Amino acid sequence: MNTRVRKKLIQVARGRANVMTYQNLIYEAELGLNLDNPSERSLLNEVIAEISEQEHAAGRPLLSALVQVKGLKNQGDSFFRLCERLGYGSWKDLKRNAEFIQSQRDACRNFWQDSTNFSSYL
Repeated sequence: MNTRVRKKLIQVARGRANVMTYQNLIYEAELGLNLDNPSERSLLNEVIAEISEQEHAAGRPLLSALVQVKGLKNQGDSFFRLCERLGYGSWKDLKRNAEFIQSQRDACRNFWQDSTNFSSYL
């Protein structure tokens, strides 16, 4: 798992910013990836998915809920497909449900802003 990306997403959950774009994540986590390159974009999606899969397995909220495509208020399809794989329901239904993504973001913020969780699971 990429710990730099995970720590950056936890910082977003604890901070005032609600979400982070993929481009900002690349920059702030110093990943050096180019989103115009399909293989590098795919690699970033894999890194983010792996983090959320491990968080989910540990009973923690999906940190990938905090990363969105620039210019969109929603996640890309890869996030919703990940959620489907994790058992949240049909990815198409989840994508249409604005409350689902907001509840995931709220769960992340609530979990990581708790000092005990932060010190125990960072």
